[in-house]
Amino acid sequence: MRIIENIISDRGSKYAVSGAPCGSEEGAKALIKELCRKKKFAKATHNSWGLLTADGPVKNDDGESGAGMVILRMLEREDLRDHLVVVTRWYGGKHLGGDRFRHVQEAVRIYLEDLPESER
Repeated sequence: MRIIENIISDRGSKYAVSGAPCGSEEGAKALIKELCRKKKFAKATHNSWGLLTADGPVKNDDGESGAGMVILRMLEREDLRDHLVVVTRWYGGKHLGGDRFRHVQEAVRIYLEDLPESER
């Protein structure tokens, strides 16, 4: 799993983005479980994710309402299929309002820019 840490910091909240090739919801859940074996990610406030599969889109907000849909829209725009993208947030004590969606978008953008062409 490709992990890019400490990409965004705002009012105490910190973000990371991760991803890996994945073809099913069960596979996504296994990858999230693997990610959360790292103590830092297990303690995160949210591990929101999205995945486009042959069976359709799958997402999980993990308490960050709407974040999974933001990730899915970006994956659809890039036509990136069978690739899980996870945006992790550690809550910093202050509400971010709509800025949190911009941060999720920016995290996915950073991941996509870092993704080798061979994995698309």
